[in-house]
Amino acid sequence: MNRILLIDDDPTLVHLLSEFLADDDFEVIGALSGSAGLHLAYEQHPDLILLDVMLPGMDGWEVCARLREMSDVPIIMLTAKTSETDKLRGFRLGVDDYVTKPFSFKELVARIQALLARVKSTDSKTGYLIHGRVSLDTEKYQAYFEEKTLELTPTEYRLLEALVKRKGKVASEEELVQAVWGKNRSEDTALVRRYILMLRKKLETDPSTPEHILTVRGFGYRLGTGPLPSLEE
Repeated sequence: MNRILLIDDDPTLVHLLSEFLADDDFEVIGALSGSAGLHLAYEQHPDLILLDVMLPGMDGWEVCARLREMSDVPIIMLTAKTSETDKLRGFRLGVDDYVTKPFSFKELVARIQALLARVKSTDSKTGYLIHGRVSLDTEKYQAYFEEKTLELTPTEYRLLEALVKRKGKVASEEELVQAVWGKNRSEDTALVRRYILMLRKKLETDPSTPEHILTVRGFGYRLGTGPLPSLEE
């Protein structure tokens, strides 16, 4: 199930559109302001974001710019602005598509599905997996943190790959055992914790206070995107 973050200050639209998208098997998270949307994007790691331009305080342009500082998540702008100048501004900021208000919910779903399919196809063809500041060349089995090459053992690489593939979602220790050592293996989950520590030593500035490989107590681990950008206006 794909997770969609809807950032719009119209609570009625958020409610109606959330219900409509849920019928098409999308999980929808709603935010009524730009700052709330940024926090949810950081915490929930949606597969796609629907972003209104005309937001109070921090408008959609600024929200989009800040999103692009932390993620390459697909963004569809919801806007009443139809001028070429506005659209070009959005594309320069990293918007993937536009839907002009008022719009058909069915058309919006079609655009969402098309964009998600295009992103998935591109990911599979490029041979790269990317989440936050971590990227993997799956053909060369090489990992990078920002522009720095990471010197990983094969097991460390497989563990990092399993976390990157989760796109920020939590992976349990049992799931990581299967991903790294195989479904028919029953490695002690303590081994996962040992390799998590080894990865942190290679990724984190301070492994004792990790900002990238995060522990979700009682559930497992997830790959974060680093420190949350300042939301002060």
